[in-house]
Amino acid sequence: MRFRGLVMVKSRTALAACIFSLFAAGQASADGWFSGDWYLKLGGKGFSAPNYQGDNKNEFRFAPIIALGRAGQGARFTSQNDSASVSLLDNGPISVGIAGRFVPSRDAGDSSDLRGMRDVKWGAEVGGFAEAYPTDWLRVRGEVRQGIRSHTGIVADLSADVFTDLTPDIQISAGPRATWASKKYNERYFGVSAAQSAAGGPSPYSPDGGLNSVGVGAGITWKVTEKAELGSFAEYRRLMGDAGDSTLVHERGSRNQFVVGVQASYKFGFGL
Repeated sequence: MRFRGLVMVKSRTALAACIFSLFAAGQASADGWFSGDWYLKLGGKGFSAPNYQGDNKNEFRFAPIIALGRAGQGARFTSQNDSASVSLLDNGPISVGIAGRFVPSRDAGDSSDLRGMRDVKWGAEVGGFAEAYPTDWLRVRGEVRQGIRSHTGIVADLSADVFTDLTPDIQISAGPRATWASKKYNERYFGVSAAQSAAGGPSPYSPDGGLNSVGVGAGITWKVTEKAELGSFAEYRRLMGDAGDSTLVHERGSRNQFVVGVQASYKFGFGL
């Protein structure tokens, strides 16, 4: 009995030591990943954009700019289309991380075109991003996001931007954009039920998922100081596929969507 008790005590001690070692190793790994110099970019952008997706009239809007990453690496280029993001892997040429954006509500108060249509609650889209720099003057970025509250669909964005420095403090850029959306997303924003049509909405329409839009964007950024930036941007998108064929777009709006605006941001440095 004593022998068994001794073995049990030793086994428990060994198990505890093993658990402690694993915990310590995990903690050290986490500390190693988080430790170092980081940056937090905060700012905002004001822009003129369609009142709703597919509208032929614009209104002024505001959106925040949020980005977190390791100092010394970070993005060499950012676009006004980028969602708020946190880099989990950033080795310079390739960056992968978490992305998310706020989704505003939509109702008949936004435009008389939306009478009879179902209200869309405010919510968010959360997912991930990956970007790469094949050359020193080209960035390719993709995002995939799942809707929360406002819709339950999936949205994927793909963009490529060519950028160059006119001076050490002024950068210009331009490139194509494309967006894919699932059926649930298109149903929420472009679908029209028979009941909605009878209540004053457009003709009934039931969309599927697929290519949502294609377009092109351009921008100019001025680095006021090492940490502060100002910029302006313009973009054209054309609604495609089932989104562009929606009766809401054909009867009350337009496939052609224009956005123009300005933005400002400031980068804070900190260490962990």
